[in-house]
Amino acid sequence: MIVLVTGATGLVGTRLVPHLVDAGMDIRALVRPGRPAPAGVTSVEGDLLEPETLAAAVDGVDSVIHLAALLRTPEPADITRANVEGTANLIAAVAEHAPTAHVVMASTGLVYAGDLPHPAREDDPATAQLPYPASKIIAEQALRDSGLSWTILRFGFVYGDGDGHLQSAPALLGTWGWHPAAAMSLIHHRDIATAVLLALDGAMGCRVVNLTDDAPTTVAEIARLVGADYPESNRPLENPWNGRLDGTLARELGFTPTVRSLYQAAAEDAL
Repeated sequence: MIVLVTGATGLVGTRLVPHLVDAGMDIRALVRPGRPAPAGVTSVEGDLLEPETLAAAVDGVDSVIHLAALLRTPEPADITRANVEGTANLIAAVAEHAPTAHVVMASTGLVYAGDLPHPAREDDPATAQLPYPASKIIAEQALRDSGLSWTILRFGFVYGDGDGHLQSAPALLGTWGWHPAAAMSLIHHRDIATAVLLALDGAMGCRVVNLTDDAPTTVAEIARLVGADYPESNRPLENPWNGRLDGTLARELGFTPTVRSLYQAAAEDAL
């Protein structure tokens, strides 16, 4: 199987690609000119914002894993351009040059409203207004409307394998005023690989799927595990489901996390 990966040099891509290579896949990485590709893959120079560079990248591929995205920047317009325009350009290139390819797109649980009466389910409205999740909502819809074969994976908070993301969470959530008892759905890099391999095998065709481990973890617990200070509080938690994803569908489709909780990751020295 020939698989094109966008964002192969990013936070998720650098940890996912080795799992794909180990699974025996022929990986093609879209990289900007001058950027090295991960070991064991074929590098194809191109840029999602330069449509004329994408034909060679997608030609002949069986699947596409679309990880490339812009998350945080002072300019919201840059997020929209990268995530919406870049995705649209990729979809157009696949439709023209590899119309039978299956596209697996990384998205985020942040697309859901924060005041749901239950953990967020795939059929709940995606109404987030912040630039990053709002751009992902538009990109998701473009893929769903494309006529291509697709899977959309909405990640919980991604962490693990020394990426530093979890370690940054207490400071970030503190700036947002999160209650220490608020619990987040998490997903380890190993299980992003678990789910992507399932999706490439056809188990999640034309589905939006939440991706989360088995144990939502409170902000206070995360802070303790990474050795960070976080303000204590016993005031009521106003929105207890904010940050929580319902992972039932993924399990019905065959997904079983190999890192079931943050405590397992810590015990295995896999933070």
